[in-house]
Amino acid sequence: MTEQERRSIVEDELFLLRDSGELPEIAYHSSLYYLTEDQDGPGLFLSESEQRLLQEAALERCQQIILRDLLLDNRDLGIYRGPRRSIFNWQRYCTFCQRIDQRQDDAFKERVAQALVRFIRQETADVEDGFRESSVNCTTEDLLAFAEEVGVSSLNPDLGRLFLR
Repeated sequence: MTEQERRSIVEDELFLLRDSGELPEIAYHSSLYYLTEDQDGPGLFLSESEQRLLQEAALERCQQIILRDLLLDNRDLGIYRGPRRSIFNWQRYCTFCQRIDQRQDDAFKERVAQALVRFIRQETADVEDGFRESSVNCTTEDLLAFAEEVGVSSLNPDLGRLFLR
């Protein structure tokens, strides 16, 4: 196998990982299996840098999924799953980072914090002004714990009608 063929095979897997569904960690492990062990796969021995590229693609997809459910424009779309799903996917992301010995990205954590604050401010305003029903699908406690975990300490715990009880 030529170096170009090898690079092309790994790039195909990177593309698949970046566009994987809800479970990027599973897609990552599937890619590893296909590339290295599957009898129908290429039987590669992946270099550390190739493994890292695959991990980064899976982490990037995890990040997209976390932010998807905190984006205000997504609230009325079929892809929207609400902050409860962001919380769940954040936990998956943190666990995946630990499993692959990858330190959490502080810049991404800050992006999540900013997205969460924007989401809560706008959601609160929209609900209080009567423009929409709340799309928050988690408890106050869960959201406040998530906020604290990503470094937000300024959410008002008395946000009333936004939360499940």
